Amino acid sequence: GGAGSVPDAGAQLAAPLLLAALPQPAQRPLRILVACAAPGGKTAHLLELGNHDVTALDIDAARCERINDTLQRLGLQASQVHPADAAQTDTWWNGEPFDGILLDAPCSASGIVRRHPDIVWLRREQDIARLAQTQRQLLDALWPLLSRGGVLLYCTCSVFRAEGEEQVAAFLLRHSDAVRLPAYGH
Repeated sequence: GGAGSVPDAGAQLAAPLLLAALPQPAQRPLRILVACAAPGGKTAHLLELGNHDVTALDIDAARCERINDTLQRLGLQASQVHPADAAQTDTWWNGEPFDGILLDAPCSASGIVRRHPDIVWLRREQDIARLAQTQRQLLDALWPLLSRGGVLLYCTCSVFRAEGEEQVAAFLLRHSDAVRLPAYGH
């Protein structure tokens, strides 16, 4: 392969958006988790933008190899690339809080239909409900892993409110300690 990859314009916003919202700790790199990280574009972008301590998780071991391939191709190194269910924190988390979490949540991918027109024909209403439940579980499991003042960036490539606006609104109702920050494009 070549020395680069071309992510969607929206995907390119995730790493800078997260980093801009995080206070920079003195004397140490930022500890960042990328959950549902395959194929590794957002992980690579975070590493390109600074010397951060990045952990990348994906539930699928084969997809973790894609993350490793992406990073290796670009000459980048994550602290950890780990095959794990991000929602099952007791199986992978060492108890050290993260400054930032980028949750690239599994979704209907309805927002990338122009690149993958078959998506329109392959999704059913119950798929959206199932995906929204998975997103909720991930958000609730990862939220306690943030350090005080930390930032969780929730990303989907969906146009459905159940996976975006409604998911965020419900999360804020469940977590009174959360404050919504402005996001470019919203």
